[in-house]
This record gives sequence, C-alpha cells and structure tokens, in this order.
Amino acid sequence: MIDARGTRIALGSDHAGFALKEEIKAHLLGRGYEILDAGTDSEEAVDYPDFVIPAAEAVAEHRADLGIVLGGSGNGEAIAANKVRGIRCALCWSAETARLAREHNDANLIALGARMTDRDAAIGIVDEWLESEYQGGRHRERLRKISDYEAGRSSRKGATR
Repeated sequence: MIDARGTRIALGSDHAGFALKEEIKAHLLGRGYEILDAGTDSEEAVDYPDFVIPAAEAVAEHRADLGIVLGGSGNGEAIAANKVRGIRCALCWSAETARLAREHNDANLIALGARMTDRDAAIGIVDEWLESEYQGGRHRERLRKISDYEAGRSSRKGATR
C-alpha cells in the first residue's frame, strides 16, 4: 500500500455519479488522502462538464495530484476531462484497466461509470490505480507524441491523408 499522506485527489461528478463519489471520497479519506471535491453535492440533475472540467483543471494546475471523475457511464466525463490540456483520463471498468491506465498511459485521472460499476468494484479500481506506477520505457515515447500533438508540435509520422 502506498503512503497517501500529502496526496490530494480531485473528485468531480454529475448527479448519476454523486452517491459513488461520496463512497469513494469516504474510502480515500479513510486511507489518508486529501480531497478536493469539485461537486456536485446532490442527485439533482446537473451537467457533468460543470464539475468534471474543474476537477481536471485542478490536476492540470497542480492543485491536486490525481483525479477521479464519475457519471452514469463515465464516457462523457472522460471526454470532458481529456479536453483539459495535460490531462490523460482513462475510462476504467476493471482493476486491470486501471492498472494499465497508470502503468502504460500515466493516467492522471480516471473516469468511472456509477451505473456500470458497483461500489466494491469501483473501490477496487481506485485502489489498483493508486497503487500502480507508471512504467516509462517504451510508453514514454508514445506519451511524448500525445503531448507534442496537444502542443501543436506533431510530426504525425505514418499518418495518411
């Protein structure tokens, strides 16, 4: 188990993800993590970008170390989070996808679907992701290409038009 002290995790969800966000928040606080909760604060219908983008910005701006965003399926949340420069948000549906997101993609956010994943599975996904480490190596060049494209410096080798 990793040492959570001083690690801040940003959370953001829509109404569909609210209850699971609260479960995950309690779990993380119990493990010693600091939480930056971008909302929402109820199951009243809201638009997920209003809460997911601020959570992703907190990570991109180094106000949080990592982030977790939640919605009904997690798809829209991952899409919204990935619009923030510097964010690598992976939609995770199993502990294995979470581990690979961290090891291969250095995912600094994960998205979870509250209607797709029960509480225990979600906690397992979060724990696996947090306890995994980026492997670097052959993955480093791939992430550099993504960062270059994001910054407008892409050579797009192998691309066809």
